[in-house]
Amino acid sequence: MARTVGIGIQSFEKLIEGNYFYIDKTSFIKEWWESGDDVTLITRPRRFGKTLNMNMVESFFSVKYADRGDLFEGLSIWQEERYRKLQGTYPVISLSFSLVKDTTYESARNKICMILADLYEDHRYLLNGDFLGDTDREYFRRINVNMDDVDAVMALHKLSKYLYAYYGKKVIILLDEYDTPMQEAYVDGYWDELAAFIRSLFNATFKTNPYLERGIMTGITRVSKESIFSDLNNLEVITMTSCKYAASFGFTEEEVFTALEEYSLGEKKAGVKQWYDGFVFGEYRDIYNPWSILNFLKKQIYDTYWANTSSNSLVKKLLQGGNSLVKTSLETLLKGGSIYCQIDEQIVYNRLKDNEASVWSLLVASGYLKVLSYEQMENMETARRPRYELAITNQEVKRMFFSMIEEWFDEAESDYNNFVKALLLDDLDAMNEYMNQVTLNLFSSFDVGRRPSGRTEPERFYHGFVLGLMVELADKYKITSNRESGFGRYDIMLEPLADHLDAMIMEFKVFNARKEKNLEETLRNALQQIEDKKYAAELISRGVPSECIRKYGFAFEGKKVLIGS
Repeated sequence: MARTVGIGIQSFEKLIEGNYFYIDKTSFIKEWWESGDDVTLITRPRRFGKTLNMNMVESFFSVKYADRGDLFEGLSIWQEERYRKLQGTYPVISLSFSLVKDTTYESARNKICMILADLYEDHRYLLNGDFLGDTDREYFRRINVNMDDVDAVMALHKLSKYLYAYYGKKVIILLDEYDTPMQEAYVDGYWDELAAFIRSLFNATFKTNPYLERGIMTGITRVSKESIFSDLNNLEVITMTSCKYAASFGFTEEEVFTALEEYSLGEKKAGVKQWYDGFVFGEYRDIYNPWSILNFLKKQIYDTYWANTSSNSLVKKLLQGGNSLVKTSLETLLKGGSIYCQIDEQIVYNRLKDNEASVWSLLVASGYLKVLSYEQMENMETARRPRYELAITNQEVKRMFFSMIEEWFDEAESDYNNFVKALLLDDLDAMNEYMNQVTLNLFSSFDVGRRPSGRTEPERFYHGFVLGLMVELADKYKITSNRESGFGRYDIMLEPLADHLDAMIMEFKVFNARKEKNLEETLRNALQQIEDKKYAAELISRGVPSECIRKYGFAFEGKKVLIGS
């Protein structure tokens, strides 16, 4: 009889005692312990079993679970006598920053202080007996949500000392979702303040802590060493391209197909692979997201389970505010193509908006893009970073991206739809009316820079608009942008998929007060460029009659738009 599938269970004890569906990942305990690394940072996308594995490690080592070897009986870690003797023998400090999602530095700091205060409350038994002197007792009682920075920064260091005094053994520290506060700090604009606080906390906890036996941190991204790890030279970093622990987070294809057979779903293997396969960890190229697989086993229908479990606020911000190359590259990805770019797994959050490589790096780390191939270092003739070939991970992620793009236009849905109708009807008056309404309603969504350039920000909006057209018109047109044709690069081309439709070429021009008198002159220059550069050549070479090619110029100044043909 198939086991019950429990959704969202993050307690290893509950999972085992309830005989819920579970894929044995306890080999991670042995691999990690035998690595001998002081502090290990493991990055994986959300919902990949990081929290459950951390709880599993706590259940194995913590003195709170002494004599609970029954939780591991029948699992791989229990096959060796030496590990059976290790179970339940270490003091463990386990905490998570998953709830630190605040809009201000003050509230984020308070939340972290509350987490630290709760830890001290859990270990209040340390105040009993003669283990602590008067000074340490006074410090212990100062740990609360209103403590100062010095006390907060030293809280985990001091607790390690107290536990060492009580148990006579160094502590294991487990910190889950370490980077959640950092992502929120970047999105809400208090990065520098929080980075300074976290840097001091991590240094005291993981570097200058003589009472630390081992430590593990998990998160989605590898935050740059300069940002918060500048003092940690004892940090072993495991990213998605690392071979270490590659099969410990997520399900392998063999594990997924075995699970499908257990639930009499063997005939669904091909569909499950199309929807949920595609994650690449180290040398494992067929890794599946556990959240999606568990939901599919339980509900037995294909849906965007994983992609719908987060607001994706940082991804939305970076893609909406990305430059034109980011927008056109996203077009290529959404059409099933791949892009080649440099990535850096060390994310420098406060430089994200100025660094295209960081955008793609974040999307890879978050699981939205997968690495198809990359340059081998020995084949490189320069010292530059290698280039990676990236593609959208799977069908589930592709649907998430399309939903995200549709949301960008929700605020002006009526005006936007009306503009598309006017475009199809070649109604210039209506196109001008509706496009100006769209820019008024949507323009601010694409302006995320602190010092936006008047000439580049409108371009960002219009490339966002191209993506909106894709969602609306993809069944009628092949849509391309910024491609070569004739003697230059056009901005947008719509090639009809049916004979009764006209082709369209669109050229955008920003008003230049030094060269042009008004928007009307800018519009004329846009239309003239279409002719001079012979942008229609590509369409004509494909058999589209010249009389069936519409040519539109878009002249704009800030939020003002003038369209002509």
